[in-house]
Amino acid sequence: MTAITDALQTGSTTLDQQFTSLSHPTRRRILITLAEDNPRDVDEFERSDFTTEDGELEQFIVTLHHNHLPQLADAGFIDWDRESNTITRGPNFEEIRPLVTLIANHQEELPENWP
Repeated sequence: MTAITDALQTGSTTLDQQFTSLSHPTRRRILITLAEDNPRDVDEFERSDFTTEDGELEQFIVTLHHNHLPQLADAGFIDWDRESNTITRGPNFEEIRPLVTLIANHQEELPENWP
């Protein structure tokens, strides 16, 4: 099977949920980074290279903690341990992995605002 065929065959998440999770650059970066190395510290996503264009780091961190991480956790793509401030691949991560891999492998062909 190809990566695209694998990506279209989902288990407990829908393709719409997967695309929604991948629709924001921050969530794409988190998933691509987590695919490469598991677990990860949330702190590394709070650095300035993960900030929005206007560089408002404080607002970015709030959005990270109240929007992006909960959305990925609710979809089961990550497990977020707030006490240890770590994220690991969630129970549904393998369902989104083919799309994450496809994006990571073709970054040079994608628009600039993609990871």
